[in-house]
Amino acid sequence: MGQEDHARLGILMLDTLFPRILGDVGNPDSWPFPVRYAVVPGATPSAIVCDDVEPFVQAFIETGRDLVASGCTGIATTCGFLALIRPRLATALKVPVAASALEQVAQVQAMLPPDQMVGILTISAATLTPAHLEAAGVPPHCPVQGTDGSSFSKSILGNLTTLDVPAARQDMVRAALQLIADHPNVGAIVLECTNMVPYAPDIEQATGRPVYSIFTYLSWFHAGLRPRVF
Repeated sequence: MGQEDHARLGILMLDTLFPRILGDVGNPDSWPFPVRYAVVPGATPSAIVCDDVEPFVQAFIETGRDLVASGCTGIATTCGFLALIRPRLATALKVPVAASALEQVAQVQAMLPPDQMVGILTISAATLTPAHLEAAGVPPHCPVQGTDGSSFSKSILGNLTTLDVPAARQDMVRAALQLIADHPNVGAIVLECTNMVPYAPDIEQATGRPVYSIFTYLSWFHAGLRPRVF
């Protein structure tokens, strides 16, 4: 019996071709606990981030049901934009669902000094709408900075088979520095995109701000699904 057979966390994967490097939510070696993956056919990054998620909702539900049937007691996704459908997933699957790293923004905001706010780094500021933010419970007025048009965004949204990691790292740092230059009162940064996790240390070092991501969110989420034995 493999580790996956003991997985409590099921992760709904987009239908992708790009490399999932260490740290990426879709790389099983990124996690210090077993996870189980299931791909939602046809749900490409561009379809979910840039187009309409509605045609894929039922496929996400059906794939999620397979994960629950396999023994998963909590479900997550690999795209922050799926905050839009989290209520429907939770209703249909009857288990807790952590759909988006954005869902931790309110908690991070509550930890900051009153004169500071959470800044959001996203793969596509052009298509991250108020509806996405509202669905994730993001407090009003949190600034958003995108990596739109960058090497990173083109690779992920274009679903390319290659990823220039050094260029992506530069893209992350550049966007994060722009975020705090425009909004000096940003006290912490949340990474909307699940593929940004490998660059979190670079962002923290460059900005001096704590960085939260799908990794921090699901680490917390999993701690409740399988509490540590002391």
